[in-house]
Amino acid sequence: MSDDGSIQGEQEPNLSVPEVVTKYKAAADICNRALQAVIDGCKDGAKIVELCRTGDNFINKECGNIYKGKQVEKGVAFPTCVSVNSVVGHFSPNADDSAALKAGDVVKIDMGCHIDGFIATQATTVVVQGGAEAITGRAADVIAAARTAFDAAVRLIRPGKHISDVAGPLQKIAEAYGCNMVEGVMSHEMKQFVIDGSKCILNKPTPDQKVEDAGFEENEVYAIDIVVSTGEGKPRVLDEKETTVYKRALEVAYQLKMQASRTVFSLINSSFATMPFTLRALLDEAANQKTELKVGQLKLGLVECLNHGLLHPYPVLHEKGGELVAQIKGTVLLMPNGSSIVTTAVRQPVSSEKKVEDKEILDLLATTVSAKSAKKKKNKDKAATATPAPPASADA
Repeated sequence: MSDDGSIQGEQEPNLSVPEVVTKYKAAADICNRALQAVIDGCKDGAKIVELCRTGDNFINKECGNIYKGKQVEKGVAFPTCVSVNSVVGHFSPNADDSAALKAGDVVKIDMGCHIDGFIATQATTVVVQGGAEAITGRAADVIAAARTAFDAAVRLIRPGKHISDVAGPLQKIAEAYGCNMVEGVMSHEMKQFVIDGSKCILNKPTPDQKVEDAGFEENEVYAIDIVVSTGEGKPRVLDEKETTVYKRALEVAYQLKMQASRTVFSLINSSFATMPFTLRALLDEAANQKTELKVGQLKLGLVECLNHGLLHPYPVLHEKGGELVAQIKGTVLLMPNGSSIVTTAVRQPVSSEKKVEDKEILDLLATTVSAKSAKKKKNKDKAATATPAPPASADA
């Protein structure tokens, strides 16, 4: 590691470097606490844009408290998105949006944080309710399906297994709860400053959507992303104008014609070169840098950037109205001694009348995730079967 706190060297840094693991865990810790802050704000009447701001502001503030005085990039790795009920994902509205939560809403919260480009992303699903009573009905079914599928995926995405091993069990789990995996959703390998690496797992392959098979290896990092629907699981874009999340397409170059477009693109390259960002954050950054861009000019500049492939849009996706969608995402480190799930979230109690009965899947879910937990289980089993020692005498 260099004196400024960044990791240098010709080889791509991975989990074999202790400082890399430390930075992943530091990013995950901030992400975990940011997620809880947003969960705490999910109440009847809460404005969605304010919840998104809560998540992003928490991450940026906490990142500012670590690696002080060192030239280490850090901050939001994926902007906070709060997607409700049949909205599948990527909803992070502009400042003037009035959308608010109401009691009974099924709310998906998605976010990410990075330290020196080492990314932790996670998502969870909660229901807006006043008390601590268990969630029931179709909301319980879809949330239980997503949680169970995530728990299975963590056990399938590990050294010795292959991408082709994953999708089948996930769909079986979804069907056990009367649900479907959502098409087009991928779990990606992550690397330094790369949130969506080329090695990926398609949760629900179709004749039109497939990925190349490969084996999982030690020292890889994955964002395991599970999205389940009570409907058919075929998301669609209803209105392209809803899109507010973008990412720089690093592989594309083009000489922009409009001055406003060049100013916008320069702003993106200086502030959001590698990580996704929102239009809201771009406007804030334009104000911070005292550019003379007006909102209309900025949006016009974005259009030219998009038209020439300089940006990847993250469109707001929808399931059919009336259906419910749940998401569980976590960051998993494939360590030599087993998998380490570094992101965590409190789970509301759910009470579903459905359950998984497939023996192979139940056996899979009964296996341990890491060597540490396996040792703990072994010691517990050993203690349970051991012959009790005779009681000590009173004067021993």
